[in-house]
Amino acid sequence: MNHKNIDILNTFTLNTIPDLDVAVLGALELFQKQALPKLDILKYKRPLVVGSGNAEATGRIIFEDTDAVFASESNFESKLKYIPDIDGVILISASGGKHAPIIAKRAKELGKKVTLITNNSDAPVKEFVESGDIFIFPKNREPYTYNTSTYLGMILGKTNEDPEKIQEFIKEQIDTIIFPDFSQYDSYFFIVPPRFSGIVRMLEVKFIELFGRKIARDVETSEYMKHAVTVVPSNELFVSFGEENTMWGEPDRRLSIPLPKDAGYAAMMAIGYYIVAQIQKQHPPYFKDNIALYTEKASKVFGSKIDVIVE
Repeated sequence: MNHKNIDILNTFTLNTIPDLDVAVLGALELFQKQALPKLDILKYKRPLVVGSGNAEATGRIIFEDTDAVFASESNFESKLKYIPDIDGVILISASGGKHAPIIAKRAKELGKKVTLITNNSDAPVKEFVESGDIFIFPKNREPYTYNTSTYLGMILGKTNEDPEKIQEFIKEQIDTIIFPDFSQYDSYFFIVPPRFSGIVRMLEVKFIELFGRKIARDVETSEYMKHAVTVVPSNELFVSFGEENTMWGEPDRRLSIPLPKDAGYAAMMAIGYYIVAQIQKQHPPYFKDNIALYTEKASKVFGSKIDVIVE
């Protein structure tokens, strides 16, 4: 199997940061050769699933068909205090640092057992988690915040989709699309099938990380589109996934992206990120120009060194 995207990820520098599509394809290459831990999602009857940013969104995807309660670093403690039948905490954190040790420590103080899902075998949070309750997923070397192999691997651990088939679909069905000139748009509306409602936040966060407020974006399901989200028209491109959009936006400002017939969340995430990458390629390198300064500031905020390149 060709590992050309993993090779790029293993060798890039601050001056040669790849676009997001390299991280997507590299992740799919990785999971064709690396076994994934099997998650026991039924360990608890009613767990509190906690994560920050896209880790929280990943938790909602993995545990969406269970009786879980979901929280972030902002509200996990109130959930533990006021929902008495929570019988354990499932903490999702790619790095196992930043807020993770604080959350795990407090959960233990409140008498709750903690299970950790992470990509870091040396995660600082490990001191608060028993070794048998740690699931370590493989990951690639990636730019900070890309977090593609990290969360895609966790989702694959739940859905058991075939990463090779997803990669083939991208090559045969996505790379052959004649895309519009994305540089002509500074706002986008992504429309996803209702069964992938859990991906909405992940796509929103990826736009925020790569473009900040330079590019406007909305992400909703095709069902939610029926509500008042298009009252004020703008020159935005409507991108629909897996379903043809015949209603929203002018006909010349619509783009349909196919999904595999048996697509699960891993395929939706990979293809969604891949399209975001195509937008990234045709706009100024906002992320690449600012990530070094951002990690300096973030290191001070969290009180630990955060690198541009996550090894």
